[in-house]
Amino acid sequence: MSPRFIGLYEIIERISLIAYRLALPPELEKIHNVFHVSMLRRYRSDPSHVINSSEIDLQPGLLFSEKPIRILARELCY
Repeated sequence: MSPRFIGLYEIIERISLIAYRLALPPELEKIHNVFHVSMLRRYRSDPSHVINSSEIDLQPGLLFSEKPIRILARELCY
């Protein structure tokens, strides 16, 4: 997920001192809902900071494909 903070989600359970379970919307059901406290931030009311979760494109298996930009060096073997 490219955006670091994607929305306001309710904390439904404190797992430990450093882990919290969040109530995620159905479109994010494939994402594990327990997060380390370092990944969470206090919500500050500013609508421009929130990205709609429907804009996030998740692929099955949470995989991504890499495409080379350019070849920096090459070597021929005989």
